[in-house]
Amino acid sequence: MVILGIDPGLANTGWGIIEERRGEVRCRAYGCIETSSGSDLAARLRRIADELTAVVDRYHPQQAAVEGIYFGANVRSAIPTAHARGAALVACSLCGVEVGEYTPMQIKQAVVGTGSADKAQVTYMVRTLLHLDHDPKPDHAADALACAVCHAHLQRTQVLTGGVFAQQKGNPYA
Repeated sequence: MVILGIDPGLANTGWGIIEERRGEVRCRAYGCIETSSGSDLAARLRRIADELTAVVDRYHPQQAAVEGIYFGANVRSAIPTAHARGAALVACSLCGVEVGEYTPMQIKQAVVGTGSADKAQVTYMVRTLLHLDHDPKPDHAADALACAVCHAHLQRTQVLTGGVFAQQKGNPYA
């Protein structure tokens, strides 16, 4: 299965393509969509949607995984991210790609084993799990790959447990 991971951001939206086959995950490509703060909001969102559509057209993912928004005490900073996330969700929907959504804590838990992992730990595990020779750069692309790996792991768990895993009480991924 080919999976597109997306780390949404208005200035930088990371994306990563992985392929999962028989429990093994490999990186196929990754990158970052940059938008100019001098452009109006609609133009920036269109660029994100257009470039993600081009990624889908090139790599043909069956599913996508999008990181949710974490804003802590700063709700104002979450609004531009929410706009970018919306553009990503619409692009996937228009391309017919099924989307899974995960919180940053869920992604860290699935990739590192702890929801409190720092960025360096996540990047190290992404590099290790995907058999990369170097850390994926920029960080937004590494985060997108982590999101895709999280989705692959959780999809595989669903298959192995016949969907029972998601129904268990206290499951942090449900």
